[in-house]
Amino acid sequence: MSATTYTARHAMGRRVVGQALVASDGFSARYDLNRLQGVFSRPAHKLVGQSYVDRILVLDTAKGGVATAWMLHEMRSRNMVPSAIVFNTVNTILAQGAALGDVSMLAGFDGVDITAQIPHGAMVEVDPDARTIRVLAPGEYPAPSAAPEGTNKVHGQR
Repeated sequence: MSATTYTARHAMGRRVVGQALVASDGFSARYDLNRLQGVFSRPAHKLVGQSYVDRILVLDTAKGGVATAWMLHEMRSRNMVPSAIVFNTVNTILAQGAALGDVSMLAGFDGVDITAQIPHGAMVEVDPDARTIRVLAPGEYPAPSAAPEGTNKVHGQR
C-alpha cells in the first residue's frame, strides 16, 4: 500500500469515488444536517454550510441514536445522501443506518487519525471490499458523467 492508501478494520458497501469533505468533528444525521437542503447546518460543526450530497465524508466519530438509521434511509430515497462515510470510530447505530441507507462506510484505522491524513477536498476512492480509502492522483480522477435517469435530487416534501 502507498502512503496515500489507508486500511480500515470495518467496511461495508460498494466502491465509490468522490470528493472528500474532511473534519475532525463528529457526525449525527439528526443534529448536524439540514436533510432538505443537503448541507451541514449545525453552526458549531466544522463543515457548516457545505453540501454533503454525493460527497465522501471523512469524520472523527459517529454520534447520535436510532434516528440516524431512518434518516439515512429517507435521505437515500431522495438521492440526498453522502456517497460514503469514513470514521476513526463508529457505533453500531450508525453502521445500521449506513446499511439501511445504502451508504458505503469505512471505520477504524489502527494508529492513524484518518481526518489528519486525507486532505479536505481531495478526490478519494473508498473500496469496502479491500477495506481501503485511497487519495487519487489528478490523472486518476473520473470523467464527469451525467446522472442516471431518475436520480434527481428531491428537496423538501415529496
